[in-house]
Amino acid sequence: MEKRTCLACREPITGRSDKRYCDDGCRSAYNNNRNSVPNRFVRKTNDVLKRNRRVLSNILGKEKIKKVSREKLLSKGLDFDFFTSQLKTAKGQIYFFVYEYGYLSLEDERFLIVRQEMTEKV
Repeated sequence: MEKRTCLACREPITGRSDKRYCDDGCRSAYNNNRNSVPNRFVRKTNDVLKRNRRVLSNILGKEKIKKVSREKLLSKGLDFDFFTSQLKTAKGQIYFFVYEYGYLSLEDERFLIVRQEMTEKV
């Protein structure tokens, strides 16, 4: 009979014939290790997008629209290189959105912060 070893720790396995891991801890460690490298870029990008959303949400608060300086956005940690979409208006203005929060560059290093109303699609 062939000796089976755990995919994570290489210790001998006893039990069912299709068992691949010693226990749940080894199964979890194996899958976490296998998925960590390919997902690292996505995880880092999502972390920056979540931080950007949090910054815009905190600045806007309960208001629907607000003007702020570029300096304030930078000091709160906004990374202008990461956004989820763009919206070009009929006037040719380009809003950069991080999920439902957007910003528009104005004159004098100021930005207009807005929240897009969410409509439910059926």
